[in-house]
Amino acid sequence: MLFEVWAPEADRVALHLEGATRALDRDDDRPGWWSAEAEAHDGARYGYSLGADDGGEGGGDGPVLPDPRSRRQPDGPDGLSAVVDHGRHTWHTPWPGRGLPGAVLYELHVGTFTREGTFDAAAGRLEHLSSLGVTHVELMPVCPFPGRHGWGYEGVSLWAVHEPYGGPDALKRFVDRAHALGLGVVLDVVHNHLGPSGNHLPAFGPYFTETHQTPWGAAVNLDAPGSDEVRAYLVGSALAWLRDYRFDGLRLDAVHALRDTRACHFLEELSAAVDRLAGELGRPLFLIGESDLNDPRLITTREKGGLGLDAQWNDDFHHALHTTLTDESQGYYGDFAKAPFAALAKTLTGGFFHDGTYSSFRGRGHGRPLDRTRTSAHRLLGYSQTHDQIGNRAQGDRLAATLSPGLLACAATLTLTAPFTPMLFMGEEWAAGTPWQFFTDHTDPELAEAVRRGRRREFAAHGWAEEDVPDPQDPATRDRSCLDWAESSDGHHARVLAWYRELLSLRQAQPDLADPDLAAVRVAYDADARRIAFRRGDIRVVVNLAKDTAAIPFGTRPARVLAAWEPVEPPGTDGVLRVPGESCAVLRQV
Repeated sequence: MLFEVWAPEADRVALHLEGATRALDRDDDRPGWWSAEAEAHDGARYGYSLGADDGGEGGGDGPVLPDPRSRRQPDGPDGLSAVVDHGRHTWHTPWPGRGLPGAVLYELHVGTFTREGTFDAAAGRLEHLSSLGVTHVELMPVCPFPGRHGWGYEGVSLWAVHEPYGGPDALKRFVDRAHALGLGVVLDVVHNHLGPSGNHLPAFGPYFTETHQTPWGAAVNLDAPGSDEVRAYLVGSALAWLRDYRFDGLRLDAVHALRDTRACHFLEELSAAVDRLAGELGRPLFLIGESDLNDPRLITTREKGGLGLDAQWNDDFHHALHTTLTDESQGYYGDFAKAPFAALAKTLTGGFFHDGTYSSFRGRGHGRPLDRTRTSAHRLLGYSQTHDQIGNRAQGDRLAATLSPGLLACAATLTLTAPFTPMLFMGEEWAAGTPWQFFTDHTDPELAEAVRRGRRREFAAHGWAEEDVPDPQDPATRDRSCLDWAESSDGHHARVLAWYRELLSLRQAQPDLADPDLAAVRVAYDADARRIAFRRGDIRVVVNLAKDTAAIPFGTRPARVLAAWEPVEPPGTDGVLRVPGESCAVLRQV
C-alpha cells in the first residue's frame, strides 16, 4: 500500500512500520510530499520520523509520530497509527440516504448516552429513537482525544475514531444499525482547532498560523503560506466520514472561528466538494454550520454568492425560548430578556432576532436580516436544549431541573411545531433528571489542573462558590452525566416522553407543520398574560406559560384539537379557547 505524508520543511522522512524502518522519497509532482510503497495488513502499526540537516554529520531525526491522516490510533493520540482497510467491512443495509428537509435531529454524546459509553451500547438504544419519531442522529465529535471520557471537542487525528468508544469498526456498526432503522446519521466535526494535548501536526508543517488568533490560540492555517494543503487536509477528512463511514451529513463546529481571508472561503470549497461527492455516491449529503454571526450568506447557495451550507444552528430561537421560559437574563440572554415574548415572536417569523439590531452583550450592532421569502426555514435548526446550552452552565442543569412538566411540554411544543428543523438533546424527550456537565480526562497533569482552575475561575466571576462547580477531571462528573434510562418509564418522565412522541407523530401527519415558509407564519402574544400563539396554514399552536387558565380569542371558525397537554375543549360559540395553566394545545381549523 502507499504511505504518504506532507512534511514540507523536513529534509528526510522515514516510515516506521511494524518494527522496520525505511526512507520515504520526495514526490517531485507534489511539493512537500513524501511517499513509499510497503506491504501492510489491516491493523499494522506505523508512524513517521522527520529529519533535518543541521550542518553536522548526518543531521538529526525526530521521534516517531502518528500519521496526520491516521485512520486509527489504537493507543490514543500519542501512540502509533494503525492501518485501516475500509474494504474489509461488510455493510448490511443498502442506504439511499436521507436529506435534511423534513428532518428531526437528535444530538447524542456516545460517552454518556449509555453507562457503557460505546458505539455498540448506543446502537442498542437506537430503536428508542426510531420509535420516538426522529429522523437523524447527530453524534458529537468522535475523533481521538486524551483519556477515555470527554466532550470530544479537543480531538486530534481528524481521520480517526476515538478508541474507547469502539474504534472504526464499531462506528460502522452503529451507522449500519441506524440506517437499518431508517435513521440518518450526522457527525459533529471540529475544524477550528485541534488538541491541544496530542496534537502533533505542527511538527509536520504549517497547519497553524499566527496571522490569526482564536480562543484556542493560533488559528488553523486557511489562508497563509501552505494553506492549500491544510485546506485539502480538512476537506479530505470531511469527505472520508461521508464516504468511508456513510454519514449523511456533518455539523461544523463554530465556523465563525475559521479565519479565512481568501477569495474562495474554506466553507465554500468544502460545500462544493461535498456536493460533488453526493453526485458520485448517488445519495444526498448536507452540511450544518454552528455560527453566531447571524449572516445569511452562510446558508445561501454558492450560485447566489453564498457559502453553500445547507443549514445552521439558530441560537437566537433558543435564547428567546429560554428567556421566555426561565426569565434568566445573564450574559447573552440579556438581549432577549428585555422582551422575551417579542423576541420569540420575531424568531418564529424572521429566523434571526439580531438582524442588524444592537446587541448589548456585544456592545455593537449584530447580524443581518434573512430574506424570508427566499430562505427555507428548514435551513435553520431550532432547539430548546443542546450540549452547549446545558453543559456550559456551572452545574450542567437541564430545563427539567427547574421547570414543571407542563412548561417542559410547552418548550417541546414550541420547538416541534415551529417552522425550523427541530433538534433534541439526548434525554430531553423524557425530562431526564440527570445533568450534563463539563467533564475531561486529560492525561497531562498540568493541563488537567489548568482546565480545573479555569472552569472554576470562570464561574466564580458570576458568583459561584468553587465547591459548587463540578471538577471536570473527577470521574464522578462524567458518571453523573450519563442518562438514566430506567426513569423514562416512570411518572412525569413517561408522560413527557409520550408528549414528545405525540408531537413528532403530528409533525409527520400534518403537512402544514412541514411548510418551510417563514413568511407564512403568523404570531400573536400577550407578554403580561404569558401566552403566545402562532398559525401555520390551518394549524394553530397555543401555549400558556402562566399558572392560571387562559381565555384566548380564537375566532368562530370550527377547530379540532389534535393534541393537548391538559384537556382542552374546542372553542365554543363565543370564539374563546380556554387553555389550562402551564399547558399547550395544537388545533386544526376545519
